[in-house]
Amino acid sequence: MASIQSVVTFEKPLQHLSLNDWNLRIAQLRNNSETKRLDSFNLRQISRNLRNESTIESFWSTYFNNDRFSDRVAEIDRWRQTMIECFNRVQKEIKALQEEKELTEKALEAQITPLIVVSECVSQRDVRLPKELTFDSVDEELQNELCIVESNKRLLRDQCQAAWNKLNELIEVRFKLNIDIEDKREAQDIDSELMALNKDCSSITYKVDPLRVPRNSCTYNGWLENCKELKLLSDKEIKESYLIRESLFVAREKTKNLLHTQQEKTEHTIRRRIFETNRQKNELQWQKTKTIEELEKVAREINDLHETLRVKDNCLKLAETRLETRTNRSGMELALDSVYEGLCDEVMNLREIRKVLKEKILNAKAMHNNLEALINKLDQDLQNKEHSLATDVKGLDMRMRLKDGVWNTSKRAIEFHNVEHQIAKA
Repeated sequence: MASIQSVVTFEKPLQHLSLNDWNLRIAQLRNNSETKRLDSFNLRQISRNLRNESTIESFWSTYFNNDRFSDRVAEIDRWRQTMIECFNRVQKEIKALQEEKELTEKALEAQITPLIVVSECVSQRDVRLPKELTFDSVDEELQNELCIVESNKRLLRDQCQAAWNKLNELIEVRFKLNIDIEDKREAQDIDSELMALNKDCSSITYKVDPLRVPRNSCTYNGWLENCKELKLLSDKEIKESYLIRESLFVAREKTKNLLHTQQEKTEHTIRRRIFETNRQKNELQWQKTKTIEELEKVAREINDLHETLRVKDNCLKLAETRLETRTNRSGMELALDSVYEGLCDEVMNLREIRKVLKEKILNAKAMHNNLEALINKLDQDLQNKEHSLATDVKGLDMRMRLKDGVWNTSKRAIEFHNVEHQIAKA
């Protein structure tokens, strides 16, 4: 047998499958293929449905979101226009309030001149001499005017302070409105740009955690409430500012009228005081004239008394000389006779007369001195009156600045002449 076989065959050293196993394997592959194809078909159908549904859902989601973007942009624009209108009104109110505040500040600064004038008038009247330094109606009216000026200053200062506070509040509201307008403009621009985007734009990308809630975010109701509150706040501040502007105007007019009335009253009192001082000065001048006449009479009387005393001195010398010479008699001739008694009586009488005359001379000289002192006192009082009169006239002249602001020399001289003329008539 071995010699007949001409071909040598070799078999793999592996286990060979049977035909049934091989057919079974084929059947399994066929079944797997059909199952996989069915699964693939089902998957394709599901995928197609998913694609169609997702496409439709994405389309309508984008459509509805675009509508929401459009409504949101329109709403933001409406509120932005409202805030712009409020901003313009607040800006206009700030300007009006600033103008009123500046006018009130000028009125407050204008109180400096009356205050200086009144202070100068008070100081001017304080330079009166001690005998004329009285607290009269002029001082009272000046003090009243000073109180009114101080009251006006306090009133205007308080009004300016209130206006300044309200200006700060308006500026703060304007700042809030400006920020809100800018925020709304920026939000409107962002939403408009986002509304214009689509799925084919090149600027779209994946973002990290886009579903997070942004920091410092608020709800829609909170945003709407903030818009309403900001509008109400601006309306409230504008209304209060209008009331303050009215109070500023009323305060200016009130202080102006009060001060003008008191100034007229004070000037009238000063003129009346000038008239009274001039009348008393004329009275003192008349008293001085009469006193000088009486002084001259007293001086003549003193001279007459001195002449009489001189005569009496000579008479006394004569009587004493006779008495003394008679003592030279000798013996029984040195008798105390009637001549002696007569001379003694004469000496005593002359001495008594001399004593009385000297007393009268002293009294007359004292009266003369008193009259001279009275004349000096009248002179001093007249000088005081003239000084007081010049002080009041100068004080009246100082007050002309309250009316004209600038008081030139010629007008000042004319007015002073008129005052002097009126005083002379009085």
